Amino acid sequence: MLELEHGFRVADVHTRLDPDEEAVAVRGRQVSPERLEREMHQAGVERAAASPGRTPRGEGYLRANNAVARLSVDRPILAFARLGGPRRVHRIVGPLINPVVRPKSHHTTAGDVEQYAYDDRYHGFTLDPAHDGLPTEAVLDELASVGDPVLVHGGEQFPPEAVADTLLDRGFPVVLTSFGGDPLNEALMDDALSLLADHDHLYLDTAYVPDRDVLERGLLEHPDRILFGSGAPSVHPNVGVMAILTLDVPEDAMRRAFTKNPARVVPGLLPDL
Repeated sequence: MLELEHGFRVADVHTRLDPDEEAVAVRGRQVSPERLEREMHQAGVERAAASPGRTPRGEGYLRANNAVARLSVDRPILAFARLGGPRRVHRIVGPLINPVVRPKSHHTTAGDVEQYAYDDRYHGFTLDPAHDGLPTEAVLDELASVGDPVLVHGGEQFPPEAVADTLLDRGFPVVLTSFGGDPLNEALMDDALSLLADHDHLYLDTAYVPDRDVLERGLLEHPDRILFGSGAPSVHPNVGVMAILTLDVPEDAMRRAFTKNPARVVPGLLPDL
């Protein structure tokens, strides 16, 4: 695939790095770290945040997190530690979380978060509550104490309303993937955009958002809260970059999404900005 020429410095807040085929249940394309780096270069992406893909329920993420941190060394990739918890979310809002839970050995603890936070290999955290469960209150309190950015996978099973009820207003930056929706679920994306007015620490990334009108609305109405995310390797980073480049928005709005906003939320993405 030809390299894009666009003149922007692009930082990507949403990529996946699968350490090996046996340890991780892979969704979508699986690529090596070398190929991910090559595809980033083709798209003009200077640096990207990467998290492990999903593991089977009950397995935990310690091994996968360590592998992603190891594979990111000497690459333009920043490792995010993926966290899991015992609290199950429900498809239907109210109540969202089971009131009585008992953590198991593979669930993330507050001590784990503290260790990740003070390990300079990690630059943030990733939550996928619908698949991995929501961490305990103690873990969320530790995330608030640390203050590092948290990438949150939303969707129909963990909609923006659930994100607001459980994660927002704790003080740490929350980057809600895909405008808070599943592909083609514009209602959820509208809900996420509406939350931006009341939650200063909420940001949305652009991965898998196919609707030009939704993307343009986000960039025009909330230019400081939209962050570029490609969703690689499920899609080639070129696809995500082109989706922004072809929008009918000012160049400054693109520059904010590609460069300024990601670097502000995840400072290591473009340290020399």
